[in-house]
Amino acid sequence: MADLASRISKPDAATADTPAAADKPIQDDTSDLIKNTYEVEVKLGGAQGDSDNPLSTVSSFEELGLKKSIVEGLLALNFKKPSKIQERALPLLLADPPCSMIAQSQSGTGKTAAFVVTALSRVDFSRTTTPQALALAPSRELARQIETVINQIGQFCEGLKVAAAIPGGLERGAAVEANVVVGTPGTVMDLIRRGQLDVSQLKMLVLDEADNMLDQQGLGEQCVRVRGKLPRDIQILLFSATFPEKVMHYAEKFAPNANQLRLRQVELTVRGISQMYMDCPSENEKYDVLCKLYGLMTIGSSVIFVKTRESANEIHRRMEADGHKVSALHGAFDGQQRDALLDDFRNGKSKVLITTNVMARGIDVSSVSMVINYDIPMKGIRDSEPDAETYLHRIGRTGRFGRVGVSISFVYDRKSFTALSDIANHFGIDLIQLSPDDWTETEDKIHRVIKSQRAQADYKPVSIADDKESS
Repeated sequence: MADLASRISKPDAATADTPAAADKPIQDDTSDLIKNTYEVEVKLGGAQGDSDNPLSTVSSFEELGLKKSIVEGLLALNFKKPSKIQERALPLLLADPPCSMIAQSQSGTGKTAAFVVTALSRVDFSRTTTPQALALAPSRELARQIETVINQIGQFCEGLKVAAAIPGGLERGAAVEANVVVGTPGTVMDLIRRGQLDVSQLKMLVLDEADNMLDQQGLGEQCVRVRGKLPRDIQILLFSATFPEKVMHYAEKFAPNANQLRLRQVELTVRGISQMYMDCPSENEKYDVLCKLYGLMTIGSSVIFVKTRESANEIHRRMEADGHKVSALHGAFDGQQRDALLDDFRNGKSKVLITTNVMARGIDVSSVSMVINYDIPMKGIRDSEPDAETYLHRIGRTGRFGRVGVSISFVYDRKSFTALSDIANHFGIDLIQLSPDDWTETEDKIHRVIKSQRAQADYKPVSIADDKESS
């Protein structure tokens, strides 16, 4: 690696997007999903923690005593048996009396299906206009995805009615007449205040991407306000791929006496993803390196994460001017534009998507084989510290449900290199180094992974910490 000390980082004064979305399956492929070998740690809440009864698990959905219509919906989506997180979570989620849960598991392990099955099991479908389950998400994209999953798993549930409480999703002034409601905290709070959403009969509240929801200024306050309007004995489910300790402390207050399911730290980095880094000669030359990767990006679909909306727009403009077909998506677009752009990416009309952290948790497209961290995710005052959680969510856009996946992070100066090194050390990752000076070798490394059945590299990764010592 070139001498990082000789390089000077130039701060980007543009305003960065706020992380606001999530990573949820529209259709699970359990043929891969159930092969995961990760371990789930369980901590029972309240009086259950003193129980002598062993924690029950299940090996089939039928063992749970689910409604036939729900099992039929799961089978139609190729859910042949529960994933590891579902094996441990569902017996607790479906127990009576209902108990709250804080569940943390990596992307692509079936978290969404776990809380959707629970919601559908709690709902009385004969009461089609009475809201009984509420799911909150940090963005319209994630809310729409959850709505889709509910309708897919519940496709045989006669009487199921789902409403999307998002900006522009409901008729203005009309009462919300549905037994399941999915929305964003701000819109849901507005509907409650206006008397359009009756929450008196709600049995369950779900916060998806709960760490982001509770930790982010504004969203957390809105979630607390919504919670204050709901029945005191409501079952609360908090789900996310990450739960930093400081957020977990707050989550335990938001959902007191909740059962907790967590992955061991070593399991968090998504085994199916080969994680690489590219040492670019300079910040300006990152763009040239990106363009050289374009051919590999379009083998499947790819997501390019940048720091700011301005960067996304500029890279989009330059790449299109250079003849590359790409699209850009960020928070400056209105809701309908974002829906249309994401639909084009899902159906393959667009294969390369440039976006900000606003989509780090919101894109779930099975064809995504590559994620590029054009800018290393940072947080704190003036981007003073690396953001390991956002890194994990970003790379989780690929390698879904055991499929192949590659992530490439660009570094160009001491600050970016140190930040990536800290993230690697945090998760215990050995990052594979790619060289911008040897494109034959670089393309061969990436191509071998993308073309393989699983992202298990057959060459030895180079530890970024080791590489730092030699620089």
